[in-house]
Amino acid sequence: MLIEQKIENFLAARAFGVVGASMNRDKYGNKVLRCYLQNLRTAIPVNPRESTIEGIETASSVAELPDGVDSISIITPPTTTLRVVEEAIEKGIKNIWMQPGAESDEAIKLAEDNGLNVIADGSCVLVVMGYSEH
Repeated sequence: MLIEQKIENFLAARAFGVVGASMNRDKYGNKVLRCYLQNLRTAIPVNPRESTIEGIETASSVAELPDGVDSISIITPPTTTLRVVEEAIEKGIKNIWMQPGAESDEAIKLAEDNGLNVIADGSCVLVVMGYSEH
């Protein structure tokens, strides 16, 4: 499947999980969350240490995401990404976007072997969706 089709499938979700969401507005985990919000998308931050980020109640893990979240953005160190993919498979997530720097060859293979739509080619959701710093 072409990357454009993978991105289109990813963005067709009704709601998005942002794994690695951060309170720090300078970090990509915060910018990706705000990018979804700027584009009027439903986004749920995933962070085990915060109760809310940008005024939105967080999920402590992928397993805690509400039903209806079919796509997740991953903004975590590659060593954490594999665990996130394992949780996503268990949860029934269909689309995974590993932001640049989060990619793990093992995690990509696991996701693809389980039939997930994986974007991990260096594409950045901030560029594709047109993020602007306010």
